[in-house]
Amino acid sequence: MHSGSRTIQLLCLALCAATVHGPPAGAVESLTDDELASKLKSSVVFKSKDSLKDPSIKLPAEDMKWWRDAKFGMFIHWGLYAIPARGEWVMHNEKISADAYEKLADEFAPRHFDGGAWAQAAKDAGMKYMVLTARHHDGFALWDSPSSYGRFCSMSRAAKRDFVKEYVDGCRGAGLKVGLYYSPMDWRFPGYFDPKGLPENAALMKAQGYGQMKELISNYGSIDVVWYDGGWLAHTGTDADASWFWEPVKLNKMVRELQPKAVINPRSGWEGDFQSDEGGHEIFGPIIEGSWEKCLNLNASSWGYNTTQKLMTPQQIVHMLVNVVGRGGNVLLNVGPDRDGVIPPSHVETLRQVGQWLGMNGRSIYGTRPGPLQPLDRRYCATFHEQNVYIHVLDWGPEKKLTLPAIRGTIISATVLGGGKISCEQTADWVTLTSGIERAAGGFPDVVELVLDRALSNDGLVLPSGSAVKGTINIQDTNRGVSP
Repeated sequence: MHSGSRTIQLLCLALCAATVHGPPAGAVESLTDDELASKLKSSVVFKSKDSLKDPSIKLPAEDMKWWRDAKFGMFIHWGLYAIPARGEWVMHNEKISADAYEKLADEFAPRHFDGGAWAQAAKDAGMKYMVLTARHHDGFALWDSPSSYGRFCSMSRAAKRDFVKEYVDGCRGAGLKVGLYYSPMDWRFPGYFDPKGLPENAALMKAQGYGQMKELISNYGSIDVVWYDGGWLAHTGTDADASWFWEPVKLNKMVRELQPKAVINPRSGWEGDFQSDEGGHEIFGPIIEGSWEKCLNLNASSWGYNTTQKLMTPQQIVHMLVNVVGRGGNVLLNVGPDRDGVIPPSHVETLRQVGQWLGMNGRSIYGTRPGPLQPLDRRYCATFHEQNVYIHVLDWGPEKKLTLPAIRGTIISATVLGGGKISCEQTADWVTLTSGIERAAGGFPDVVELVLDRALSNDGLVLPSGSAVKGTINIQDTNRGVSP
C-alpha cells in the first residue's frame, strides 16, 4: 500500500466524521472497530516495489492521463500452449522437452484468427486498451522475428503469419490503445535456470530478449503499453534480484528512446510507470496512491486457453472493476483464445454483459479519480469527476440504507444511473442514502450520482472549500445512463 497526503486527508475525513460526531439514530453503517480497521489495510500486493529506480525514464503525469482515464483493458494470452489447452505453463509444468514442444509450431495454423474480432469483443466490453502476449516463457514469437533463436516464430513455421501486426491493426481499427506483452525469459535455454553456471547460453537468451524488444517497439508504429513478465531467473527471487543480468534500466532506456510515450509496467526489474497486482483475490482496503493495475483471469483455470472452464460472472467482474477503480487502479482482464484464435463464445457473452453495465454506468468509471470518500469494504466505493461524486453501492444492507461521512459542498441532486428511486439526506456531518431501487440482491452494483454545487480538485477536496448544508432530496424513477 502506498501512503501519501491524499490518503491521509481522505482517511481523516472519514474517521473524524465517525468519531467526533457519531452516526445519526438508526444508521445502518456505523464505523465500528472492524470497519475502521478495513480502511487501514489492503489486499493489494505489488510484486515489484523493490525494483530499480530511475526517474529519468518515467512518464510525466500528462502522458499517463489516458491510461488512468481508461480504467479497463483486455489481456490476451495466446500461443502454442493453446493446442494442448492446459494453460500457458504446460511446457514447464509437464516437463515437455524443448524439441518436443517445438513440434507444436508445425500444428499452429489458426483458422479463424481475426484481430478485428478480438478488438470488437474488447470494445463491446467497454475496454479501452489491449495487451497481447507477443511472446511468453516458452519462447514462441507471434511475429516475424529475426532475433528469435532458431527462428521460433509464427512467420517461419506453419502459420506463416505475423499475428502481432494483425492484432495491432485490429486494435487501431477499433480505436483502442495497443499494448504488447513480452517475457525475456525462455525455457528453451538451460542458461535461464543457471545463468552463472552457463553464462554463454544465458547471454544468448539475453541477446534474443534485447533484439526482440527492439523489433516489437520499432516495427509496429506507436505502442501505447509495454508489459513485461518473467524478469526473475530460475523461477526464484524477484525481478529486481535479476537486474544484474537483464540490466532493465538499459533495456527501458532503449524502449523510451523508440517509444517515448509508452506506458511501461514494473515487471522488468525497473520500477515502471505503474505498479501491478496479480490474481483474482478480493480487493479491499483504502485508496492507493499512485498508478496501479489489477490483472486477473476471466477463466480462473489459467491465463492461456484451457478446456477446464471456471469463469467469473459478469457481476463478479463489475464488482472487481468497481473495487479497483474506487481505490485508484485499472483492471486488465485476461482471456485465452483457443488454438484457432477464437475467444470462447461464453467469454465474449460474459464481456458483452459487462459492457452493457458500463453502457449505463460508464461515466462513474472512465475519467474518474477515487474519492472523496474512502471505500468501505463490501459496502461501497466512491469515485468523482469535477462536481459529480459516484457512490458504487455493493451492498445496501438489510434496511437498504447507507450513511456516509460528510461530503464537503452542497449536494444539489441525487440520481441512480441505472434508474430507480433514491432519497438523499445531507447534514453537516453525514450523508444518508435510502434506496427505493427494486433489483435482485447479488447482482450488479448500483451507482448513485451526487452532483455538488462546485467541482472537486484532483485530491477530492471541494474547490473552493465550502461547507455542507442540511437538506433532503427525493428523486423518483430516473434513468440517466449513457454509453461509454
